[in-house]
Amino acid sequence: MVLVYTHKITPRLKYAFKHIFTRILDVPVAFTTTIEEFIAHDSVKISYAKQPLGNEIFIRSHDLLFEQGLSDLDIHVQDWDDTKCFFTTSERSSVPFDIFAATFYLLSRYEEYLPHVKDEYGRFMAEESLAYKNNFLNQPVVDIWAYKFKTIVQAQFPEFKFPNRNYKIKPIIDVPSPYSFKLKGILRTIGGSLKDLSSFKFKRMYTRFLVIIGLKHDPDDTFKYILNRQKQSKYKFLFFFLIGDYSTYDKGVNAQKKQFVSLIKHVADYCNVGLKMSFFALEDPLVLKEEKNRIESILNTTLTASRQSFSKLNLPNSYRNLVELEILEDYTMGYVNHMGFRAGTCTPFLFYDLDFEIQTPLMIHSYHVMDYTLLKTQSLLDKKKVLNEIIREVKLVNGEFIPVFHNYTFSDIDRWKGFKELFNLILESANEA
Repeated sequence: MVLVYTHKITPRLKYAFKHIFTRILDVPVAFTTTIEEFIAHDSVKISYAKQPLGNEIFIRSHDLLFEQGLSDLDIHVQDWDDTKCFFTTSERSSVPFDIFAATFYLLSRYEEYLPHVKDEYGRFMAEESLAYKNNFLNQPVVDIWAYKFKTIVQAQFPEFKFPNRNYKIKPIIDVPSPYSFKLKGILRTIGGSLKDLSSFKFKRMYTRFLVIIGLKHDPDDTFKYILNRQKQSKYKFLFFFLIGDYSTYDKGVNAQKKQFVSLIKHVADYCNVGLKMSFFALEDPLVLKEEKNRIESILNTTLTASRQSFSKLNLPNSYRNLVELEILEDYTMGYVNHMGFRAGTCTPFLFYDLDFEIQTPLMIHSYHVMDYTLLKTQSLLDKKKVLNEIIREVKLVNGEFIPVFHNYTFSDIDRWKGFKELFNLILESANEA
C-alpha cells in the first residue's frame, strides 16, 4: 500500500491521488497527517507538503488541492520530456510538477466552470481548453504522468510490485434514429417527401418510396452488420438509443412503435444498451426521469449508462441530474469536432462537483474520437493514420479507447465510405499484442 503524508486531508486531495493510484496504477493508497504513522510505514511513502520530512518521495504541493471554490489560477504549461505539464514544483521535489493538482484541474473540468465562449449549441469548445491551446489535447497526459511517477516509485522502492493493466476498447454506437425512412408516420413521410421534391433530391425521394413499400432496405438500418461485428469481438459494444419525444433537435422514432421496441430488445441480447437523452432532457430533470423510466420498461432492467444529446454538457447541472436519478455512468465527455482527451485521461473517472466539493458516484467515460471528426480528414489513408495515432497514445498507457460511431455510419452513403474499415481497425487494435 502507498501511504501519503500531508498536513491536511481534503476531498480534492483524496480524489486526485486515488485516480492516479487506484484507477490508473491499480494500487491502494491511504493518507495520514501523523508523522509517526508515516515514519513507521514500511512500504511506499510519499509526502505531499511544502517541505520533505526525510528521504521519502516528496512532491511540493500546489495550493489547489487545499482550496475550496474557484480561483483565478495562473497556469504556465511547460514541456516535460515527451509530454506537457503545469504547476511547477521546486528543485527538492521528486517530480518537476505537481501532477496531482494538475490531474485535479483536468478531471474536475475546472476550466469549464470559468467564463468561456460556447458554440451554437451551448457547448464548451475544444478551442477554449488549456489542452488545445497548449498542444496536448492529443495525449492522455494524466495517464502519462501516472506512468512517469510509477517509474520514480519503482526506482526508490524496487520491491514494490505494480499490477499490469491491459489496453481495451469500448465502442459506442449512438442511435439518434434507427431508420432514415421507416416508422416515421404519415405526416413526417409526406413532409420529408415534399422537402426532397423542393430541394430536387429526387434520388432520395425515390429511395424513400421504395423503403416504405418494402422493396428496398432502409439505409440507416445497419444493425445486422453491427451485431455480426459484436459476435466476433470480446469487447461489448454500448448502444445509446434516443427515445425522447420528437422536437426541433431530436427527430427519432416514436418509442411506442413495436418494431422499434423489438429492435432495442434484440440489440440488448448481444450488447449493452444505454439512454441517449433528448435535447430537452438536458435541462429538465422531469423529462430525463420520464425517458429513463421509458427505456427501463423496454429493457426490464435498471438503466446504468447515459449519453447526452449533441454531446452537450452544462457542468455541474448535467451530471447532478444523473446523480439524482442514480445513473452510474456517462459517455458525453469529449469533443464533437476534435479528437483527443477532453479530461486529459483515457481511464474512467468519478465526477467531482466543484460547487459542493464532493466526489460523486457518477463514473465518467470520456470518448476520444467521433465519426464526424474523421470526416475532416480527406482520404481514407489519412483517416487511418490519425486514428492509429490516437489509438497508439492510449496503448502506450494501456488505457481504454472509446470511439463514438452512429448506426448510419455503417450505411452505403458516400460520405461514410470506408468507415466500416475504420471501425474494424479499432476492433483489431484490441487483438494486437
